Amino acid sequence: MTRTVEIKNMSKRFGPTVALDNVSFEAHGGEILGLIGENGSGKSTATSIFAGMQRCDSGEMLFEGKAWSPVSMTDALNKGVGMIVQESGTVAGISVAENIFLGETKDFRKGLFIDRKRMIEEAQKALDGIGADHIRADAVTGTLDFQDRKLTEIAKVMVKAPRVLVVDETTTALSQKGRDIIYTIMNRMKEEGKTVIFISHDLDEIMEKCDRLTVLRDGKIIRTFEKNEFDPDAIRTSMIGREIEGSYYRADYGEETGKEIVLRAEGLCLGDQLKDLSFELHAGEILGVGGLSHCGMHTLGKVLFGAEKAEKGSFTVKGKAVRNEAEAMRLGIGYVAKDRDTESLCTEASIKDNIAVAGLDRFAVKNFLILPGKEKQYVNEQVQALSIKCRNADQYVSALSGGNKQKVAFGKWTGRRSEILILDCPTRGVDIGVKQAMYRLMDRIRKEGRSVLLISEELAELIGMSDRLLIMKDGRLEKEFKRDPELTEADVIRCMI
Repeated sequence: MTRTVEIKNMSKRFGPTVALDNVSFEAHGGEILGLIGENGSGKSTATSIFAGMQRCDSGEMLFEGKAWSPVSMTDALNKGVGMIVQESGTVAGISVAENIFLGETKDFRKGLFIDRKRMIEEAQKALDGIGADHIRADAVTGTLDFQDRKLTEIAKVMVKAPRVLVVDETTTALSQKGRDIIYTIMNRMKEEGKTVIFISHDLDEIMEKCDRLTVLRDGKIIRTFEKNEFDPDAIRTSMIGREIEGSYYRADYGEETGKEIVLRAEGLCLGDQLKDLSFELHAGEILGVGGLSHCGMHTLGKVLFGAEKAEKGSFTVKGKAVRNEAEAMRLGIGYVAKDRDTESLCTEASIKDNIAVAGLDRFAVKNFLILPGKEKQYVNEQVQALSIKCRNADQYVSALSGGNKQKVAFGKWTGRRSEILILDCPTRGVDIGVKQAMYRLMDRIRKEGRSVLLISEELAELIGMSDRLLIMKDGRLEKEFKRDPELTEADVIRCMI
């Protein structure tokens, strides 16, 4: 096999933090190379340097045997290396077509004007070509959901026909249809003798799709596994440097949850997303909500936090109606959204500001006078309790790994001891160590008599953590499952499809 990608002795620091420590690996034509490791292990840093997003401090890169030093992601893409990142990379206020050809509009110039009709036609071809023909190229990007914005980014990269494609945690944001689109692209590139570098925290996914698997930990290469060496326990141990202790999910069955109803929804309706939805949430309960990506479960989370308003129906918390986010917070509801970077966090603000903003009424004197000492104490308690890896609480959230960003999102609500936590895909894009910590946090909240509404696209997570599991289909409640050691993913899938 030809060595398409070669990284030799690459090092990178961010202040005192060592992101990469003398890292060397290679990827070949006609293969899918997996990169796996805990958040902050260096896998995204190494690939983003190769894709032109940033520069390394030292080391050497080769692309197809020649020295490689792209000045930007656009430069890298134009020369054959494309990267699809985990978080959103589109501009909301312009059309899908303009996003796909951002920076390339000169190719559609007619005299002083841009031939927008031809641009839209070419963009539609790009979308159709990857299997995203349900997206209209003339639509305003901001009107699309997270998945379709991500598919727009994929079309933008694939229109350039790259010879190397880096897929960085992209599948965690997609439904099965979106994942199938990515998998098809990856397999096609492999068959054409091109190279795919696939980063994922989903061990089953990465073992199934990859030909080789390289493990990073603390900025160093730990081991590369050949296909015939793939073993889940060996890979996990390489990732975290120890065997996982204790149960991954909850180990209890048959425990009674609290009888008190803390949230009651009756006849909720909103377009085609919620259709006469009624249910109850009890004190000391983890209530799971699952289904296919567009079943309405993500909309339900927004409605219950007051971020969207139902057209019909109502819901109450301990008998009191919730009409907006401020009332939801006063009644003890916290909400971690699926689209973390745009809905749960302000990434260009500090850890301190992100955590403190939801807890002002907990440490401000008479709800308006902020004493810096009290604010610092409040924030640092969450940083320590959640083991957020950072230089200090003044560090910008944008500089954190995905898992630590998610811990900050949790910290906003655990700090104010929210009685009801609505968690929408809370472990998306985090490593197994952080996942286990989040599961233990949910279990602790349950044992303290508080409640969790867990919305997730991961069935194993829902089955492993929920006291009851509600399955939605086309905006309706399809079936309820009770916690049972015999419940399988196959049982649940039959109700979803």
